[in-house]
Amino acid sequence: MPADEQALFIKKYLGPAFRKAGVDTKIIIYDHNADKPEYPISILNDPEAKQYINGAAFHLYGGTIDALSKVHDAHPDKQLYFTEQWVGAPGNFKEDIRFHVEQLIIGASRNWSRTVIEWNLAADPQQNPHTDRGGCVGCLGAITIDKDRYTRNPAYYTIAHAAKLVRPGSVRIGSNAPAHLPNVAFITPAGKIVLIVMNAGDVMADFEIGFKKGRLRQSLAPGAIATYSW
Repeated sequence: MPADEQALFIKKYLGPAFRKAGVDTKIIIYDHNADKPEYPISILNDPEAKQYINGAAFHLYGGTIDALSKVHDAHPDKQLYFTEQWVGAPGNFKEDIRFHVEQLIIGASRNWSRTVIEWNLAADPQQNPHTDRGGCVGCLGAITIDKDRYTRNPAYYTIAHAAKLVRPGSVRIGSNAPAHLPNVAFITPAGKIVLIVMNAGDVMADFEIGFKKGRLRQSLAPGAIATYSW
């Protein structure tokens, strides 16, 4: 669906129908790769369509994650969502978790996304079930279920680095971002600070976490990820 057709569909049909029926389901546009930020921007530039739209959604099979900020900068009153990224079976734990944490947990959050969703939740050892007419035949679930046994895969640990402590209602707060130490920080509804840090370099990284008058010295091995809370 070209962007102009999606704008037309929303402003003339979907949006008015939702409003008439009292449907409060959010209309989220695009839901595709980060290589075409001009697509959602052009739709949001149409004031007739924009009035019905909550925001735009993205995947990262193309483009770069900072494209989300381009949409935010153009329309800061609208929300952004990261809605899909798959891990290919059989998976490479070291490389998969490094990419997904750096680009999604940290990258999407630092570029205004309200969500990070991994694809998919669970599958059997043959990556089933999926539809006969298509679907992802090689998507490694966050959990592999084999009868009474289960295995936790890269997507599980990717989400766990955030989800265990960054609970619903948490808000991202500012933190500096050295090139070799990508990170993201949040304040939770309970007032706790959560900081997720990754060593993107090839050597051991020594660094300091500073908050108000407190200081904590830490070290991370290459590719290592740590979640801190206080």
